[in-house]
Amino acid sequence: MFDTVTAKAKTNQKARQAQNDVKPWIRWFGRFGYFAKGSVYILIGLLSMMAAAGVGGKTADSSGAFSSVASKPFGEVLLWIVAVGLVGYVCWRMIQTFWDPENKGTSMKGIFTRLGYFISGVVYGGLALKASKIAMHAGSSGGSKQTWTAKLMSQPFGVWIIGILGASIISFGLKQMVNGYKEKFAKKFKTSEMSSKELRIGKKIGKLGLIARGITFAIIGYFLIQTALTADSNKVVGLDGALAKIAQQPFGQIMLGAVAIGLFLYGVFQLLKGKNRHMGLY
Repeated sequence: MFDTVTAKAKTNQKARQAQNDVKPWIRWFGRFGYFAKGSVYILIGLLSMMAAAGVGGKTADSSGAFSSVASKPFGEVLLWIVAVGLVGYVCWRMIQTFWDPENKGTSMKGIFTRLGYFISGVVYGGLALKASKIAMHAGSSGGSKQTWTAKLMSQPFGVWIIGILGASIISFGLKQMVNGYKEKFAKKFKTSEMSSKELRIGKKIGKLGLIARGITFAIIGYFLIQTALTADSNKVVGLDGALAKIAQQPFGQIMLGAVAIGLFLYGVFQLLKGKNRHMGLY
């Protein structure tokens, strides 16, 4: 019993030390990263809402959203700001992975959670690179998705890897929907520093946003599994493809509009998260 208490005390001490090691400027850099992430989803949601309403927009992934920004006055400057913000988000994810300020620990669940942080950091690092390339006129739109799947499928066990990846993405999408529905994300808010109205609105926006994001990820995962089953790399879709598939269904424009609003709200939720999230032990 004494050993257990001592071990727990050491763990808590390590967590507090990790929190202290996260300098205030790094935490603010991380908050800026959440703002940048939110701005990307807000733009994707707006473009998709315009497409659903038939007023000149089109379904878009991050590349399409970045290209749309780059075509506007001062768009390249805005892209550089987004890129720097996303780098801040990546830095925060790496701190969560290796310094563990939230005390996830080294249990199996903790390791998988921290691995998820690392993968998220790598993904958004790619987005930061993409934004900077488009800002420098070096970007390209999304034809590469088919290339990487075709290359992977040509490798031993490549089809199995794609199938497992698709199932993992579906699982992630379902988890997002459950977390949104149960409002688990609210535990990460500094509720004591939020007004009751801000907390109530944050919960509603977060719920709708996470459910919409979960739906789009589940669709992406489904088509990855279809790619593995048919050995046809042309079936793979990204975020823009998933939204386009929604639009092709019966009442698709209404469904697309609903999901687009949800993605927009997810972006707003990220802004609230950047402002109110605990950036240390909670």
